[in-house]
Amino acid sequence: MKLVEHFVEGLTSPICLTWELTYACNLSCVHCLSSSGRRDPNELSTEECKAVIDELQRMQVFYVNIGGGEPTVRSDFWELLDYAIAHDVGVKFSTNGVKLDKARAAQLAATDYVDVQISLDGATAEVNDHVRGPGSFDTAIRAMENLYEAGFGQFKISVVVTRHNVDQLDDFKAIADRYGAQLRITRFRPSGRGADSWDELHPTREQQRQLYDWLVARGEDVLTGDSFFHLSAFGEELPGLNLCGAGRVVCLIDPVGDVYACPFAIHDQFLAGNVRSEGGFRTVWQESELFAELRGPQSGGACTKCSHYDACQGGCMAAKFFTGLPLDGPDPECVLGNGERELAKLEMDTVIPKPSLDHSHKTTRGPRKDGGPVPLTLSVRRPDRACDSDPLAGEGTRMPAGIRVS
Repeated sequence: MKLVEHFVEGLTSPICLTWELTYACNLSCVHCLSSSGRRDPNELSTEECKAVIDELQRMQVFYVNIGGGEPTVRSDFWELLDYAIAHDVGVKFSTNGVKLDKARAAQLAATDYVDVQISLDGATAEVNDHVRGPGSFDTAIRAMENLYEAGFGQFKISVVVTRHNVDQLDDFKAIADRYGAQLRITRFRPSGRGADSWDELHPTREQQRQLYDWLVARGEDVLTGDSFFHLSAFGEELPGLNLCGAGRVVCLIDPVGDVYACPFAIHDQFLAGNVRSEGGFRTVWQESELFAELRGPQSGGACTKCSHYDACQGGCMAAKFFTGLPLDGPDPECVLGNGERELAKLEMDTVIPKPSLDHSHKTTRGPRKDGGPVPLTLSVRRPDRACDSDPLAGEGTRMPAGIRVS
């Protein structure tokens, strides 16, 4: 039996939990899966966060992915990080690097069971800052330099693959090698603000093949998680979890304690419960009707007739949902073109689902219709005022030798 087959019916606790600590962020990335920017005033308090960590420890959750927003702008972030590690919950956190000065880098280098993932979406400032905002490339590189000089070890560089950076894969790998880091590439999905920038940013079918060929030829030490199992229909199965893990082995806790089946599907349809409810996170994970449904037999629709179905499993749930395709339909980026054909059949009046929440800065706008650079708010101005007043305002942890997670 393949390892993945053990996961189909779910586990008693998630292998990896994504936890967005805050929606506050100093940037306004156009592909932000959680439409972050402004802090939600109903965020979990420090004590509520510690209670969640206690519960994760009891459930023996191996590690947690901390994200946002920008998690380091929470005034209690470092306190919560230390608390998690002290309670046997490893931490990996994703950051744009804004708070990783030399002192923090040295602190992290001296801490066990923590890993850092620096977000970078272009191997040059021109490509990166088009998506993440002016100055964000320099901020990320400075954070990498600080971690490298502090002797942190193999931190991660996280890249969301778009049609503008797919030609830079070798360059990303070179940056990672330069700083002793490990490259992690993930799929761009039409989630959050990514729904508005999907048409401009998602790779073409030819670029999908280019990405697949690169992963086969040079991706041995590159982490991908479950991002690209839809590409396995090209032939050889790619490393990673070739299965949608939503509600089975992964889920998301958002800043106000809502639990979603998938980090890329922040929508009421995928809301399973809230950690503030009686029974807490454990009850949501183990007794949610939504999760029980996801762990049951799934219909692959017409995709089950495809000879590649066992490899790609019909693709990504979130990518289908936010492009208006049925969940038992083909992935919008199906390498055989089935998704494109189904998208073309959608009626003009088809209602495309939108994320249920939007915490974008008020000045954030979508891609320009003229194809020019995406107008973005900031990277050098002060953070949103709500973050200033109360900044309570996301994948391998540094683990014992021999253990590798993606």
